[in-house]
Amino acid sequence: MADWQNQLSKLVYSTDSGKIEDKKPTNVQVGEVYKDGFVRISRETKGRKGKGVMIITGIQLPADEFKKLAQTLKKKSGTGGAVKDDQIEIQGDDRNKLQSILEDMGYKCKISGG
Repeated sequence: MADWQNQLSKLVYSTDSGKIEDKKPTNVQVGEVYKDGFVRISRETKGRKGKGVMIITGIQLPADEFKKLAQTLKKKSGTGGAVKDDQIEIQGDDRNKLQSILEDMGYKCKISGG
């Protein structure tokens, strides 16, 4: 047996390692802007009984300005929506219209997902 195997065979339990850090993907983090500077518009139906919503991620603003932006997007698109976990949810499936609204406001946008 090698020396390292002898040392490990005696180890029963150790707390030396400390806490294990969760590794998150670097390009997709909730509440932060994507590295390429684009705002992502995706569509999601999961958990909504088949009804689709558009999810806008990648905008980093203070809470009050973020809610005002969501309100403006809802008014201009003519639909309802909500703000959840640093994401804006807009009802419906007209991502191209939402992309043009955001681009008119000065954001660079990409449509993500299928």
